Amino acid sequence: MIEQARRHRLAGQILFILLFLAILFLRLMPLNPGRVIWPGPDLAICLSIGWVLRRPEQAPVLIIAALFLLEDILLLRPLGLWAAIVVMGTEAARRREQHWRELPFMIEWLRVAVLLALMLLACRFTLALFFLPRPPLGQAILQFIATTAAYPIVVGLMRWPLGLRRSQVDSETRQR
Repeated sequence: MIEQARRHRLAGQILFILLFLAILFLRLMPLNPGRVIWPGPDLAICLSIGWVLRRPEQAPVLIIAALFLLEDILLLRPLGLWAAIVVMGTEAARRREQHWRELPFMIEWLRVAVLLALMLLACRFTLALFFLPRPPLGQAILQFIATTAAYPIVVGLMRWPLGLRRSQVDSETRQR
């Protein structure tokens, strides 16, 4: 029984890593060269938060930190800044996962949108604090809107083809 649970957790971790790397590969592809008018959503953060809220044991903090650090390196962002912010955001979501479990999806979506907004503000504040170049505010807001709009689609894709649903814990176990 323990071996089966360990195998299931390991398979989930490998699937999470592969999906993250596929998203990163697509971000690195020059599909639309030139000026970007409407920035696309950050599907990696949607995948990470969605995975943490559904199967927190399959997305350990070290894997999330390493993947986002790799993303920072490959996308030439300030090294470790976005990775640290994502780790703080996903850990905040992980701590609240049990409380969010019984709530409807619309409430989860609203809370994730607030979490994404706080992460965006933290990143912009830190970049401004150290006098680093920031993307234009309009583009950042458009990416926030796109990421928030993409979250239900990513979660739907996690649920339908992958069968990744919220963990179910009976009320007796939770009350102990």
